[in-house]
Amino acid sequence: MSAEDTSRFVRLRVELVLEVQDEDAVGKAALRRLATDPELPASERAQAEAAVTEDTAEALAYLVDPFDLVSEVPGVELQQASWSSERIDYDPDSPDWDLDEEDGEGDEEEEDGIG
Repeated sequence: MSAEDTSRFVRLRVELVLEVQDEDAVGKAALRRLATDPELPASERAQAEAAVTEDTAEALAYLVDPFDLVSEVPGVELQQASWSSERIDYDPDSPDWDLDEEDGEGDEEEEDGIG
């Protein structure tokens, strides 16, 4: 396949599991970022502050920004991003948490001749 036949767009999927050791620190960091966010309208600030104060997962979703992850990568421009966070039950020994076995990825790799 020539370069002309391939898309310039790449979907990068990242899944993180974080252990929150200090919920208070996470909440305070989110509040500090909210306080200095020039793009956040005042009408939404109180609602955002309440959300990050009440829910550590919301605070993390506010603190982890996909733009920050790729802003220093040369030659790329972020076109679209979405992310969410949720509390989960995590067992690293469970086969359900094997990050090497993503749904459907094995099929794509075999089709591409990589797998």
